[in-house]
Amino acid sequence: MSFAIIQTGGKQYKVKSGEILKIEKLPYSKAESKIEFKDILAYGDDKIIEIGTPMVQGSKVEANLIKNSKNRTILIFKKRRRQNSRRKNGHRQEYSLIRINKIFSKDGKVLSEAQKISKPSKKEVAEKEKSK
Repeated sequence: MSFAIIQTGGKQYKVKSGEILKIEKLPYSKAESKIEFKDILAYGDDKIIEIGTPMVQGSKVEANLIKNSKNRTILIFKKRRRQNSRRKNGHRQEYSLIRINKIFSKDGKVLSEAQKISKPSKKEVAEKEKSK
């Protein structure tokens, strides 16, 4: 199984094709759009590994942006004892949900490709319900 280590949002992720990831929000991106990650630190499979110094030039990872959203609220509560002083604050971190489609090597060959996800048509759904 091929993998790649990408860098985005100040973090590093080990990704495989077909995997769904939650990463830092990508600015200026809309849902259902294609994204290319060119900051590839390493890639490989069970037999060989290509490690960059610091990046592998020419390699890339293609992904689809599923959605941009916000995480659950994190409450920040500060209290100073015997001062009658307290402060309550909240924060919702934004994130992007992506699905990895293809991993390319440095010479442009496709190392691994995700299977296509097909939504069942209305006819197929209706036939399934009739057969139940």
